[in-house]
Amino acid sequence: MRVLRIGCMFGGFLSLILSMHAQTLTTLYRFQNTDGAQSDNSLIQATDGNLYGTTDADGAYSRGTIFKITPSGMLTTLYDFCSRKECTDGSLPGALVEGTDGNFYGTAANGGKFGGGTVFKIAKSGKPKTLYNFCSQSGCTDGSTPYAALVQGTDGDFYGAAASGGTSNGGTIFKITKNGSLTTLYNFCSQVGCTDGESPYAALIQATDGNFYGTTFTGGGPGYGTAFKITPAGTLTTLYSFCLQVGCTDGALPVAGLIQATDGNLYGTTSAGASGTTNAGTVFKITPSGTLTTLYNFVNDGGGTVPVAGLVQGTDGNLYGAAATGGADESGTLFKITTSGTLTTLYNFCSQFQGGICTDGEFPSASLVQDTNGNFYGTTQNGGSVYSAGTVFSLSMGLGPFVATLPTSGQVTTAVKILGTDLTGATSVTFDGTEASFKVMSDSEITTKVPKGAITGPVQVVTPGGKLTSNVNFRVTP
Repeated sequence: MRVLRIGCMFGGFLSLILSMHAQTLTTLYRFQNTDGAQSDNSLIQATDGNLYGTTDADGAYSRGTIFKITPSGMLTTLYDFCSRKECTDGSLPGALVEGTDGNFYGTAANGGKFGGGTVFKIAKSGKPKTLYNFCSQSGCTDGSTPYAALVQGTDGDFYGAAASGGTSNGGTIFKITKNGSLTTLYNFCSQVGCTDGESPYAALIQATDGNFYGTTFTGGGPGYGTAFKITPAGTLTTLYSFCLQVGCTDGALPVAGLIQATDGNLYGTTSAGASGTTNAGTVFKITPSGTLTTLYNFVNDGGGTVPVAGLVQGTDGNLYGAAATGGADESGTLFKITTSGTLTTLYNFCSQFQGGICTDGEFPSASLVQDTNGNFYGTTQNGGSVYSAGTVFSLSMGLGPFVATLPTSGQVTTAVKILGTDLTGATSVTFDGTEASFKVMSDSEITTKVPKGAITGPVQVVTPGGKLTSNVNFRVTP
């Protein structure tokens, strides 16, 4: 059982357009149960310009769905899990990732041939293909219940985490190829007392140093979770064990993963631990070498509590996130925090209450994603309609459009997809000033290759509407 499925923790989203200072929250869609419910996984923006996501529950077979939604709010259900006998196609899907081949890759925490979950691939139109069934090895030594999303490494393979199973039943880190060949890289709880961590729920990130970084929900010295580094070959280093400080003022029980900001440091949240007796969670910074700084302690003062969602760095340099509970109406908040720790509450959910329904949603537990149109998108677990099945929303902070690259690093001649908005008519693509040949595939996608002479730096596209710059530097590798 997943410890922090917010729909199970709290009870059962969105309407209207609300203006609050410089930001605007817009309800894009209310789930109706038949099309899914309780989406607590981050959305992704794909190269076709649409957003894709998953729901944990309901749908045609009550085991979750995969859906597509346009930035304007038109939703299409792409797949209903458990449509095959005994859920051999999996159930309880996690967040998706778009591979460089244009397909989506993901995990299902339950179901599959052996009941331990699956790794699957799905085209933008079509049914999932199961790449791997967990628990195919005796005693589930290959891992089970993979809640975490996958990440595609610079080598083209995908890396992920299983929350349980493995040789010590503490979960695993694994690598899987596009054709489904799985390699277990690390077994958690292999150290006495699980000082190396246990139960990794969140996706990994690959940092600019080529290593992967992540968190475990429990384990570590005091038993309240860890932040770790693991090499692509599987050498794990515990960077920090949470709750080392009296009263867990350094945080405890991180559900979300880490992000690497433009300053090179890693940032994340913990779902518990804080100042005083509120036990409401934290925002922290940690260096790649393991020095942790608590940036913010959540308290029950109207600013939100229990930030199980991860952070995202906006193009303005600030970090954006969600607190699943608390706030003015005790239904969660959206917030902005600087890298030095100054937090601003942007929105209080359930501020629209009609007929006993939080029409603007409640309990946001998924990380936000910034679309190349400049807006942020996210989901809530509950509220929205009489079904209380959750919503999809957008948050405008007045930030301008930009471009993103897939992948974000590569050698000279590496094929790169550039994702953006209104790219038709583009006249120039440069990698830190070096011109590249390119082809406009659609309004939202350009294909190119890393040009000879390119160095690490921003990618810039010149369009009839102006210059668009990448949100992160493209890293040119040897």
